[in-house]
Amino acid sequence: MIIINEINTIKLILPWFILWGGISILIGYLWRKYIGERTIKTAEKRAKEIVKEAENLALNKKREVDIEAKELIYRLKNEFERETRNKRKEIQLQEKRLQQRELNLERKSEILEKKESAISVKERAIEAREENIKNREFEYAALIEKTKRNLASISGMSPEAAKKQLLQIMEQDARKEAVALFNKIEKETREKAEEKAREILLMSMQKLAPEAASESVVSVVSLPNDEIKGRIIGREGRNIRVFEMATGVDLIVDDTPEAVILSSFNAYRREIARLALEKLIADGRIHPGRIEEVVEKVKKKLEESIIEEGKNAIFEVGIENVHPEIVKLLGRMKYRTSYGQNTLQHVKESALLAGMIAAEIGLDIKTAKRVALLHDIGKAVDQEVEGAHPELGADILRRYGESEVVIDGALNHHKDVEINTPYTLLAQIADAISATRPGARRDTLEKYLRRIDELEKIASAFEGVNNAFAISAGREIRVIVKPEKITDDAAKILAKNIAKKIEDSMQYIGQVKVTVIRETRETEFAR
Repeated sequence: MIIINEINTIKLILPWFILWGGISILIGYLWRKYIGERTIKTAEKRAKEIVKEAENLALNKKREVDIEAKELIYRLKNEFERETRNKRKEIQLQEKRLQQRELNLERKSEILEKKESAISVKERAIEAREENIKNREFEYAALIEKTKRNLASISGMSPEAAKKQLLQIMEQDARKEAVALFNKIEKETREKAEEKAREILLMSMQKLAPEAASESVVSVVSLPNDEIKGRIIGREGRNIRVFEMATGVDLIVDDTPEAVILSSFNAYRREIARLALEKLIADGRIHPGRIEEVVEKVKKKLEESIIEEGKNAIFEVGIENVHPEIVKLLGRMKYRTSYGQNTLQHVKESALLAGMIAAEIGLDIKTAKRVALLHDIGKAVDQEVEGAHPELGADILRRYGESEVVIDGALNHHKDVEINTPYTLLAQIADAISATRPGARRDTLEKYLRRIDELEKIASAFEGVNNAFAISAGREIRVIVKPEKITDDAAKILAKNIAKKIEDSMQYIGQVKVTVIRETRETEFAR
């Protein structure tokens, strides 16, 4: 009975189990479907987010690439503009030089035209004189021939014998008179002028004895180490090219340890290059843009320095009312040398010497100093502008309103012409003293030996000379003559002829003293 009841109970419960099982399966299926759809939606949403992030990343990368491309284009554009500016500056400088050359050629052409017109006038006058001389020659020839016949008949001598005897007598008389007159003039001149001139010059030279400056065409810049040489050269030599273009100076990087060399005949440019390179090395940033920037800053600073140097020179000499451009040119002469002598120091010496001499002989001291200080002003520009420094200096002084006295000193201080003012002569004397004092100028051994040899050859070429010796570093030549061929009177004439030959055939600074020595020796033996 119990079993029957349990079976009946199971029969009643079983349908409900089946029903709930089916419902559970349905609910599980629906729940899994819901979870699956939700997972798919979440995955799709995440996929969209990943795609969006990828798009944003790609957009950012594109922007970075665009920015880098623009920076590269900007940098290349700046480099091109700098190179274009450098080329433009170089072209402008060449145009300026060509314009200056054209002006010089025009000036020379005008001078030549004037000379040609003057020469044509002189040629016509000479032709007229020659015609007149020819006519007179015929008259005189007939008269001379008639006189010769008369003299020959009176004296009983042939014309040739009479002419020879007359010429011998006249030559002897002329030599004696010339030597006597020469001795008299020389003695009087020496008595009056030599003592006073020596006193003035020695006093001036003693008062002014500065050190001699000696400069070369190269400057050596020390480096902290050899590694920086590569940075100075730059990639494919770019830095060194920009540096040389900006300064106008050759930069030599060789095997010299911890040093580079700057080479240029222009000391002003070499100084700019030296200061700029030292500043770049100390700063450490060496690239084309920085090089140009530093060079420009150094140029401005050096311009201020040379103006100060010019003002100091004017103050030391003691003159005033000098045009600012002339002051600037005076300062630039600090970076100019002549035969190794600093030109600014030379003109200051010359000015002080001229002032001392002017005080002794009663001339205006300030005028003498001004003429001597500015006599070499052309040397401040003669390395950049074509022409000789006297003519360039005269043009500069005329342009800035200096007086004719000062202009004449600059134009004629090297010429053996009729001096217009005594101040030009003072400038010549002061210039020679400053240039020829011991240690003032530098000369090479080769030139020195060549000058000595040339002096001895000139003296030895004269007839009657036994030996010739150049002494005192070529400032004096002593000539020993043969006494049987050269008399005492002839020795004076020989000294003058040798001095004239040296003046005509050699170039030198100052003067060369010619001393002719004539002596006779008699030897006898006592037995």
